[in-house]
Amino acid sequence: MARSKADLLQGTLDMLILKTLALGKLHGWGISKRIRQNSRDVLEVNQGSLYPALYRLEDRGLIESEWGISPEGRRAKFYALTAVGKRALREEQRSWRLFSEAVELILQMS
Repeated sequence: MARSKADLLQGTLDMLILKTLALGKLHGWGISKRIRQNSRDVLEVNQGSLYPALYRLEDRGLIESEWGISPEGRRAKFYALTAVGKRALREEQRSWRLFSEAVELILQMS
């Protein structure tokens, strides 16, 4: 079954948000836009998935937020990675690479 956009599992979305915020503070729309751009328009994160993930990550202490003004001149909540979030991101990246290598091994079976 082919799909034009990939669906994201919760843990994968969390990791992508953490990685995106490792590059600097962003508001919600900016996070979604950067994920879409950096995935060459393959991954699209809708608000119904993004904001619950942001709240979950903030509750876990992996990100923090503060109010500011967006480049469009609107009041927006900006999110940043915490030190705990940086450590969690490194661990998530290691786990993801191990998982993706294992899946690739299975896909190469003949």
